[in-house]
Amino acid sequence: MSGIILKTREEIELMRESALVVSKTLGMLASEIKPGVSTLSLDTLAHDFIKDQGAEPGFLGLYDFPNTLCMSPNAQVVHGIPNDQPLKEGDIISIDCGALKNGFYGDHAYTFAVGEISEETKKLLRITKESLYEGIKAFQLNNRIGDLGYAIQNYCEREGYGVVRELVGHGLGTIMHEAPEVPNYGKRGRGKKFLNGMVLAIEPMINMGTHRIKQLKDGWTILTADGKPSAHFEHNVALVDGKPELLSTFEYIYKALCISSEEEYPFRAQPLVL
Repeated sequence: MSGIILKTREEIELMRESALVVSKTLGMLASEIKPGVSTLSLDTLAHDFIKDQGAEPGFLGLYDFPNTLCMSPNAQVVHGIPNDQPLKEGDIISIDCGALKNGFYGDHAYTFAVGEISEETKKLLRITKESLYEGIKAFQLNNRIGDLGYAIQNYCEREGYGVVRELVGHGLGTIMHEAPEVPNYGKRGRGKKFLNGMVLAIEPMINMGTHRIKQLKDGWTILTADGKPSAHFEHNVALVDGKPELLSTFEYIYKALCISSEEEYPFRAQPLVL
């Protein structure tokens, strides 16, 4: 990675448009995720939906990735490749999506329940998503990367979950992965300082069991080492006037699933109009 590239307010607004392409795509997919549906069919829907919004799929061909979405069910952590296998009742599926518009990338993720899932798995999803907002709260002027990582790690490890070490969040801009790397673990007061104009993809990847992972022979798919489920939630966040401001949103997902939530309100400069 090269050095950190700070964004102007105008560039941040363009990045918001790119992020919202992804947000709307995940919202469209939310009502399509059900037992019997294949991840490959969802991938096709996402590809066409992104193109219809005047954007390009951000992952397709990136580092030679073969699809529009990374789709990672159950014990897959990230980078799962869509296939013809139907989803089953009780599965979870992490969907990571990217889009390129106006020369900037949007990139975020959500882990969905397929039908009814166990209470144990519901808790994993809840804690992982809550840890995302703990990380976002730490994205404050003159805080450091270690403060953000510590916030996520502490929140998840006190519940007994494993925090993946080898995969991290990142800066975002005209390329998908900019500096700095943003681990989901760390020590307070360590690492680079946060500055106004930074835009991050903050993305806790949290395992029900061990933090250890392994990779399939396809060269992409990452699994938990113990076969227990993993959850992944990701937002795009800009540092504006010293405070974190969400560029992405889960509200399109919540509208599709009839979920009411105020979790994003502290990080919005203005009300979101769906």
